[in-house]
Amino acid sequence: MKITFLGHSSFIIELGGKSLVIDPFITDNNINIDSIKCDYVLLSHGHMDHTKDAIQLLANNPSAKLVSNYEISNYFNEQNIETIAINHGGKVSFDFGTIKYVNAIHTSSFKDGRYAGNPGGFVIWSKDEKSCVYFAGDTALTMDMKLIPMTCPSVNICILPIGDKFTMGYEDASLAADFVECNSIIGCHYDTFDAIKFDKSKVKEHFSKKEQRLYLPAIGESVII
Repeated sequence: MKITFLGHSSFIIELGGKSLVIDPFITDNNINIDSIKCDYVLLSHGHMDHTKDAIQLLANNPSAKLVSNYEISNYFNEQNIETIAINHGGKVSFDFGTIKYVNAIHTSSFKDGRYAGNPGGFVIWSKDEKSCVYFAGDTALTMDMKLIPMTCPSVNICILPIGDKFTMGYEDASLAADFVECNSIIGCHYDTFDAIKFDKSKVKEHFSKKEQRLYLPAIGESVII
């Protein structure tokens, strides 16, 4: 599994010969969206900093399908975009493996104020269940995270928001990794705006003391597991 950081909370996950883009907020990060090829686009919730480039990305990749909750799927269906609807606790099998939509504690609406359903995260795993990633989405720390190792394959790496203010901060993210039983973490949702900037050395030290490996990739950098 190859995970490439596109900035903020946007990633490309390459798994089973397929490419999945999660929460595309891309063009603000000096990335040429026309260069991105994908088979699926996953949206955790409706906020602009997670959906801004979804329509353009899907237009550039006409065979790609959007995967999200019922309300978001309906919103994009109205724009003649093919979607695969999924909701909390549900999972869907794909040609590369499985996606399960799990709980997140946050808010969710589109730019025009329309309700975008309850926010969520994704657990994604390969057909042989040897590669598994948990993308938490925008969330507070929640005890529901403890259900993930009980209901999904063993998580190899988790992608967690760590910027605080609008999501959990790094201290709670470290606890989230404990709940998920995963010691490899990719941090996201930090530094994009002044309100979510922090001292990286302090954050890295916190995870290191707990013997957790924290990745803070540069935009365009990949982590391979």
